Formats: sequence, structure tokens, C-alpha cells
Amino acid sequence: MDDDQNPLIVVVDDDASLRHALVFLLESAGWRAVSYASAEEFLAEGDKQAGCLILDVRMPRMSGLELQRTLNERKIHLPVIFLTGHADVTIAVQAMKFGACDFIEKPFKDQTLLDAVSQAVRRSRLMREENATKLVLSDRLNKLSQREMEVARLISKGLAYKVVGLQLDISERTVQVHCQNIRAKLGINSAAELVQMLITAAPQNAP
Repeated sequence: MDDDQNPLIVVVDDDASLRHALVFLLESAGWRAVSYASAEEFLAEGDKQAGCLILDVRMPRMSGLELQRTLNERKIHLPVIFLTGHADVTIAVQAMKFGACDFIEKPFKDQTLLDAVSQAVRRSRLMREENATKLVLSDRLNKLSQREMEVARLISKGLAYKVVGLQLDISERTVQVHCQNIRAKLGINSAAELVQMLITAAPQNAP
């Protein structure tokens, strides 16, 4: 089984016995797993393309929540499952706000964690697929000139060629020519396809 089908699960916890137990559990369930004793160690050495990150909330120096924030700041978006021995609603809310997949209180049942990992990995795969799609569509949109993008935005709002021409101070015929070029460059046949492409690849350009 290749790495994409069996992604790496990363455990970050300062409790050595728990780290080893979690790695054993994950590997017993068929996952590839590795552990780190601190957030700093993971930042320095860890695989930032992992399928899932299991973090202890409370760790010396850098907490799990601080590690999550740091990863977000670095544009590293990994599905995160938080573990805590303290029932702390405030931390849970913060964790979810920053994109955590789950928040599990110790002690927990093995199956609870394994189910959470499966869900996180599914989320990770979806994120990668969505990002790959966005990159492909963005590359296609980047082929448009600035004027063609202006026309594309207006056409996607359902405006007629004549109205688009008036807004951009160009002739209706010129708008038609731009639309032909847009369809050819993007490989589309309708305004509906254009709208979907803009929404998927560049929400800021969507109608």
C-alpha cells in the first residue's frame, strides 16, 4: 500500500508512555505512525504532509494549541485531533475555531480515537483533492488577460453582452470576441461552467 493510501499519523505528546501506546495502537490498526516528544521537535523534524496530527493540548513550552496556530500561520493545514486530560470547554472552542477535527478527553476508548483518525484522514484526502482541483483551474484562469477576466466576472453575473460592453466601455462585438477567447482558453461552453470555475478556483472572482 502506498503512502497516499496509508498516510502517516503523527503523535505529539510529552508523555512517553502514552506516545508509545498510541503508536502501537495505530500501527496495530494498520496505520503508519510516528511520534514526537514536543511541538518544537515536530516543527523541526516532522512530516508536514502527514495525514493526521494527534496533539496533546497541554505540553511544556509550546502547547498543542500553540502548535496548531503556528502551523496555520505557516499555511500548513493538517487535520488535528486534540487530546486532553482536562475538561476545558474554552480550549475546545479555540481548537475547533482554528480548524481542529476532534477533541478527545483522556482517558478514551481505543475505538474512539481510531474512528476520529479515520475521519481526519478522509478530511485530509478531500482537502488535498480540492487543492489539486483549485490549482488546475487557477492555472487555466491565469491564461486570461486582465480584460478577459473583467469580462468573465461580468458574464458570470448573468449580464448581457451589451450591458458588459457599456460597463467596460467597449463594443458589444468586442465583448463577443473576448467571450470566444475565454471559452477557448478555459475549455468551457457555457456561462454556467464559467461560474462554477470561478467559485471553485477563485472565490474572490466569483459572482
